[in-house]
Amino acid sequence: MKKVSVIILLALSLLLSSCANAGIKNLENVDKPSIGDVEHVEEEKDIDSNETDEESNKIDYEKIKPNENGKVMILMYHGIGEEESEWVRTVENFKKDLQTLYDKGYRLLSLRDYINNNINIEAGYTPVVITFDDGLLNQFNLIEEGGETRIDPNCAVGVLEDFYKDHPDFGRAASFFVYYPVPFRQKELIKDKFDFLIENGYEIGNHGYNHENLGKVSIEEVQESLSKNARQTKEILGDYIVESLALPYGAAPKGDGYKYVISGSFEGFNYFHKAVLKVGSNPAPSPNSIDFDPQRLPRVRASEMKVQGTGIYDYLKYFENNPDKKYVSDGDPNTVTIPESEISNIDIERLEMSNKKLITYNLESNKKADEN
Repeated sequence: MKKVSVIILLALSLLLSSCANAGIKNLENVDKPSIGDVEHVEEEKDIDSNETDEESNKIDYEKIKPNENGKVMILMYHGIGEEESEWVRTVENFKKDLQTLYDKGYRLLSLRDYINNNINIEAGYTPVVITFDDGLLNQFNLIEEGGETRIDPNCAVGVLEDFYKDHPDFGRAASFFVYYPVPFRQKELIKDKFDFLIENGYEIGNHGYNHENLGKVSIEEVQESLSKNARQTKEILGDYIVESLALPYGAAPKGDGYKYVISGSFEGFNYFHKAVLKVGSNPAPSPNSIDFDPQRLPRVRASEMKVQGTGIYDYLKYFENNPDKKYVSDGDPNTVTIPESEISNIDIERLEMSNKKLITYNLESNKKADEN
């Protein structure tokens, strides 16, 4: 009897072991969620939720109302001077703009990070992109004082640097679209200025070699202008690659000719612009949106003169009255959080390629549940 009992126990043990192994194999064959799968925050979490999921649960959706498919302002500046005009902002007004943006919950984002959907902004805050056209002296001026060279505190870079020192959480970013032969108008200091900008989080973009109207020249001249600009910048900075273009006068070739503002070649030098910026008059789509076209991006004029309802303060007021229309960060660059109503406006394929997880929420259903 003892021998029989031992045999039975051994048989049961082997059977249980076999079942356990089979169970492990079956679990391995279970389909895992693919990148970009939609997660709804009302769903019950798995025990093995990763850290990103746990962090996403900490968001106060009622308070923050994240919408990472909202609009983003790409602000267009030109001169910073002593007298306000259609294309010039006084130093005082530029400082006012920065302070207003900061106080209203906007945080600086580089154009490059916007294009690449690398938006790392604190939860509840809204990204804003700042751009400057023309590469003027009053945008970046170096002065001599006491035998030392320093940044003019009244030029655009000086104002941005001082504001960053006082408000480091605002961020440090701006794109300068320059043309040649003398960007920023101090020939002997071009490299010093370029080096400073790149080393401190700013960007240098293409604005034609000599500010040509690209809508009025031949396709060959378009390629020559854009290629010479990108090549000259690369020669000054070495490994730096120009990835963005602000269209001079907002003009471009018609029809199929538009493709040459995106890419082309001249004398063996190729250029490619991930971003092409128009003069524009409205905020740009989120990089998660089905409407996102990085090579046809509108901008908002950072002015209060002759803006016809499409200036910086017009849109600040618009977003105050329509907070659901602006981009509001969930605080996690690895996830894209949107109201459930926005799901049909998301470019799922692009989202999957960016290796981000989509999270939706519905405050209305929660309210109804609470009422019941």
